[in-house]
Amino acid sequence: MSIMHPTSDIRGWRNPEMFLLLLTFAMSLSFATWLSLLNNFVIERAAFTGEEIGILHSLREVPGFLAFTAVFLLLVIREQSLALVSMGIMGLGVAVTGYFPTAIGLYCTTVLMSIGFHYYETVQQSLALQWFPQENSAKSLGKLVAGKSAAAVLAYGLIWLATTFFAVDYHWVYLITGVISMGLVLFAALAFPTFAQPHVQHKKIILRKRYWLYYALTFMGGARRQIFVVFAGFLMVEKFGYSVADVALLYLANHTLNAFLGTKIGAWISRVGERVALRVEYIGLALIFTGYAFVESANVAAALYILDHVLFAMAIAMKTYFQKIADPKDISATAAVSFSINHIAAVVIPAAFGLIWLVSPGLVFLLGAGMALISLLLATNVPVAPTPENITHWRSSAQLQKT
Repeated sequence: MSIMHPTSDIRGWRNPEMFLLLLTFAMSLSFATWLSLLNNFVIERAAFTGEEIGILHSLREVPGFLAFTAVFLLLVIREQSLALVSMGIMGLGVAVTGYFPTAIGLYCTTVLMSIGFHYYETVQQSLALQWFPQENSAKSLGKLVAGKSAAAVLAYGLIWLATTFFAVDYHWVYLITGVISMGLVLFAALAFPTFAQPHVQHKKIILRKRYWLYYALTFMGGARRQIFVVFAGFLMVEKFGYSVADVALLYLANHTLNAFLGTKIGAWISRVGERVALRVEYIGLALIFTGYAFVESANVAAALYILDHVLFAMAIAMKTYFQKIADPKDISATAAVSFSINHIAAVVIPAAFGLIWLVSPGLVFLLGAGMALISLLLATNVPVAPTPENITHWRSSAQLQKT
């Protein structure tokens, strides 16, 4: 592949934004299929309880915790190439999932899928923050959210049709989706040039005191997100008896809304700033998690789930906050480290909270509400106008510049 600057535009569509959109589409297509079938698949074929599903999700998060090792891979492979390899691994993991309907088999295929997923997400965030100019980054990140949701809409729509009208078995759905994703990766590898990076990146582990607020927000986001990813969907199946088709329709509604709102949310964040956007997100999440704890209506639970998913799109604000305060050379290393920070709690929470679930599902969600309130407290320290000289609201960032 030829090398061109990320802001150049040789053939119109052969640009960095389209490259990331295509791979993000493939990632979302695979992950949406894996996730939407998972709860029904593990309950029907592997007799999972809250304990096993918690263990599975804890194992799924281990590669995320180890995402910092992406820095060392960059010593021997370009970030753009690592994105392609990671997506290929993820597609393979999803393709073989349906052929191993046992606890051990599902744990192994989940880890394989997760290695590809987490390395891709790490590299995608790094490349996006390097390639997208600050004045347009929130909107461009919003386009990635919209593209991710469009792929999920396609996946959930096809799953609903396949399971409702054609009784397609789980293993065929997993296989077809994984193969399609790998095909998209091959197309991206052949169709796009290699894009130059505007700044030479550090290829070592970097932890800077000046980024402490970003690290803290990232940690809490990882802890809080597990409540949604692991237990909100499980609630729909276990408590309200959702079928595969019901779950697919719920996810379809989620992502249809986000496909429409993704770019608009990015533009709104650009307009109101990260401080306001993060506060709105965390207040909303605290209310939604409290609602989960006491909900007795399947329809109300579905509404909470959809609102929950929309609010998570506002996490764009956390990424653009970091982009505005960071040394451009720190982006790759910090993206890798931040994914590991994000997954510290994520490795522990699914298994630990799976045991709490056996005693009180409502308590799991109330703890999630508490996490959202801690995030809200942290968000009050995000400055109105973040810059490398204005990192936090409460403390003079000049004191942090030497660290």
